[in-house]
Amino acid sequence: MNDKFISLLAIILGILIIIFPIMGILDLHEIIGLAVLLISIYLLIVGTSIKDYNKNGSLLNMILGLILLILSIFIIFAPSMVDFLADIIVYLAGILLIITGLITLVTERDTRFGFHMGIIGIVLGVVYIILGTYVKHPIVFGVLIGAWLILSGVSKLLDG
Repeated sequence: MNDKFISLLAIILGILIIIFPIMGILDLHEIIGLAVLLISIYLLIVGTSIKDYNKNGSLLNMILGLILLILSIFIIFAPSMVDFLADIIVYLAGILLIITGLITLVTERDTRFGFHMGIIGIVLGVVYIILGTYVKHPIVFGVLIGAWLILSGVSKLLDG
């Protein structure tokens, strides 16, 4: 799959996740569910696109993408099923962002910006967890995930 398409998709998904919370139409669990859904779509597409030359990275991206897809569906459509996660959902999203950053760090370190994107993913995951402790406003969380997706897309565009 074309790297430019994946880059543009990441940028578009990042902009979408930033716009939705700003518009004020979603609750916190829906924003986190949407953010996790967009990250899962991104990981599934990246996993599919790199399968020819990076089998381990592709497998890791696909597995994490599927896990995040299932989790996002539960968070968005059946929030009562995840009530037990209500207190830790922000931390869970931060942990998943850290894991995604680690996977990017390991699988894309050959590329010019892959290492940096992995570090940014890890740092944003830590910031997500710290802000989850003190800030409960959904715009902050949407902007963090959106920023990561936009930075990933831009770095892939610059890399290609």
